[in-house]
Amino acid sequence: MALTPVCVEDFEQYLKASVSDFFWEYYRSGAQDEQTLRDNPLAFQRYRLRPRCLRDVSQRDTSTSILGHRLAFPVGVSPTAAHCFAHKDGEVATARGVSSVGSAMILSMWSNRTLEDVAASVPPDTPLLLQLTILRDRSRVEAAIRRAEAAGFKALVVTVDEPMLGKRNYDNGKEVDLTGIKFPQVLRSDEQFSRDQIQFSDSRTWNDILRLKELTSLPFVLKGILTAEDAVEAVRHGAAGILVSNHGGRQLDGVPATIDVLAEIVNAVRGSGVEVYLDGGVRKGTDVLKALALGARAVFIGRPALWGLAYDGANGVEKVLGILKEELSLAMALSGCSSVADITSDLIAVPSYCKL
Repeated sequence: MALTPVCVEDFEQYLKASVSDFFWEYYRSGAQDEQTLRDNPLAFQRYRLRPRCLRDVSQRDTSTSILGHRLAFPVGVSPTAAHCFAHKDGEVATARGVSSVGSAMILSMWSNRTLEDVAASVPPDTPLLLQLTILRDRSRVEAAIRRAEAAGFKALVVTVDEPMLGKRNYDNGKEVDLTGIKFPQVLRSDEQFSRDQIQFSDSRTWNDILRLKELTSLPFVLKGILTAEDAVEAVRHGAAGILVSNHGGRQLDGVPATIDVLAEIVNAVRGSGVEVYLDGGVRKGTDVLKALALGARAVFIGRPALWGLAYDGANGVEKVLGILKEELSLAMALSGCSSVADITSDLIAVPSYCKL
């Protein structure tokens, strides 16, 4: 293994080396043939940058904001489950790494550490958002919302592309001892985890979003939207933000890479005030630049945060995010941009097959 990682993908080997084969496949894998999993990072390479020259880029401002909360740069951490298998401190370490660089974190409802522990581990102005899975047992979701409010979370991120789990071939009948796994946002204190215990809601509709909104004043972001039609529905049902996501290629295989549908969704919500973010396949500063040029307000990373966590806990997460910040700043300079506001659509050439 490389002694000192120099790019984000250098960190992946540390996760593979630190977890069992089962959990490596759990973190790494996608649905079925993994077409979407592979395409997420590859799709960024099909976009070309159109740099402008002879502009003063001696001072560069990478800051932005999401839902009114300032970020030092437009890269946050997307929700992924079970960080304690990558590092003993789990989501607490991830949150500390995120906070140290002035970024934002979406905590998975399927985290191993309590949302209260995560919130207590970082300054109160750190933008923490809680991801929600719509379960058949709505009382569990409602309880998580109440706890998030009390702990000072800034928003709720509802996963909308998960009426049931996608087919993941790594999990084909393997017997794994899951005794003692804790999901404290989902399980009650007297419950032990079993695979069939918690049922996702396959009867969810847009009315469920309205019902959840009645429970809280926190803003809602809808995660998993891939079409203009659903983006319009999100606006109509009061979303404050949309996270363009295909679940890291883990749900419906064969859907587009997120970067390929980003412009379509940005255009569908234009003028509504709804913010648009992206996750899926972000590995380089130029990936961030391309997403911002297509209209994303910020991007989020999933697996790379886990890679950094396995490398060195909070310091590893900080290092992964720091590399992306440095790469983005360099890409901005070489493209003629001195601030995030300078990153506009004329900076990028879009493949002809994309729907704009």
